[in-house]
Amino acid sequence: MRPTKLTRAERDIEQALLRGDYVDVPKGEIDSIVQDIAHRRKDAVLNIRVNSEDLRSIKQKAKRYGVKYQSFIAELLHRVAHS
Repeated sequence: MRPTKLTRAERDIEQALLRGDYVDVPKGEIDSIVQDIAHRRKDAVLNIRVNSEDLRSIKQKAKRYGVKYQSFIAELLHRVAHS
């Protein structure tokens, strides 16, 4: 059987696991996260025009956080709507 080849990101995760960087999450907290995700289901479409420099900046920040820029914008809107 051939050994599995891991990507660099997968090797980083494996090393973090071996170092003990990750901890178990209580079931109650997982249930809370699942409920939050369900409540934040995207069920509406929004088309807007924005400044191209603003969009470029948002895309860069989303990339830095490792998320898709549309999800990042949706999260920003959610935070503004509920603040």
